[in-house]
Amino acid sequence: MENWENKHIVFFDGDCGVCNFWVQWILERDKRDQFMFASLQSDFGQQFLSERGLETRIFNTMYLWKPGRYYQIKSRAVLEIANLLGGVYKLSFVGKILPSSLSDKVYDIISRNRMKLANQKCYLPDQHQKKKFIQV
Repeated sequence: MENWENKHIVFFDGDCGVCNFWVQWILERDKRDQFMFASLQSDFGQQFLSERGLETRIFNTMYLWKPGRYYQIKSRAVLEIANLLGGVYKLSFVGKILPSSLSDKVYDIISRNRMKLANQKCYLPDQHQKKKFIQV
């Protein structure tokens, strides 16, 4: 396992096809090797949630954590991931104009329907990508 303390960690629902699609999408675009991943159901994910007093049994929220600095949730996490990827994705800053209450409503609609949007897929990362997973 790589040193995750210097990375941005994406916590996701490991049983969700949409979430797994987005993890794969981020992996393919992470040219600067900034991200690592852990499912919310993993021991690592559960520890992250419980240490912050967050929900530990419902996995409908994506979190982005920079250890020792911050964590972001829902739409703010998505926008920050896009910003960190850089290039054309930096245009995501436009989304920060919207209040998080509004952008989180859109996030929540997608989250509620995510199991209908994509079938559960078994994602098989390559050798390099496997190193980017803390726990699934």
